[in-house]
Amino acid sequence: MARTALVTGGTRGIGAAIATALKAAGYQVAANYAGNDDAAKTFTDETGIKTYKWSVADYDACVQGLKTVEGELGPVDVLVNNAGITRDAPFHKMKPEQWREVIDTNLTGVFNMTHPAWPGMRERGFGRIITISSINGQKGQFGQANYAAAKAGDLGLTKTLAQEGAGKGITANAICPGYIATDMVMAVPEKVREAIIGQIPVGRLGEPEEIARCVVFLASDDAGFITGSTISANGGQFVV
Repeated sequence: MARTALVTGGTRGIGAAIATALKAAGYQVAANYAGNDDAAKTFTDETGIKTYKWSVADYDACVQGLKTVEGELGPVDVLVNNAGITRDAPFHKMKPEQWREVIDTNLTGVFNMTHPAWPGMRERGFGRIITISSINGQKGQFGQANYAAAKAGDLGLTKTLAQEGAGKGITANAICPGYIATDMVMAVPEKVREAIIGQIPVGRLGEPEEIARCVVFLASDDAGFITGSTISANGGQFVV
């Protein structure tokens, strides 16, 4: 029977590419989203992947959402923590609510999704936790103290989960994308985009499908000896 994968923030951008690639690899896939009903409907119409609406910042909603997915598709074997938001501002102008909203979604949201999925993975003796962090969680970024802190926190959580899950057949890994050609990045002014590309040694933006291929590998049985790792997929912009 096909394993079930749940991708948060899975109807647009990198998340949509991940969900689509996992389906192509033979998984039953559920895509979570928080707010854009039109995008979710379009995604399902185009891919046949079922979508489920809840906010990863709400623990109780995550528990219920996971139960719904598992009731319809079976136990979640692969959890991809991709959902994320930005509320950018220089630190001296950052409002407490901007800090809180980003931490609640981008860091606490990973806890909220992983915590209720964890016991089932332990009982079954298999699990894959794959968290999408960011190059800016590795190096920091002007105007993104909240985002960088959350994404760096994701890496610490991943390393701890790897140690705690290893004896139960659960791996936990992170991927740190650099600048990827999503709608958000492509919407910035061309001069800004050219400046970004100028900082990337391979001379181009990444493609969402390139991040998705990393996820498919980490989710596979072939990656069973890889845990606690971070894949930096950034075109050489920041070398760890």
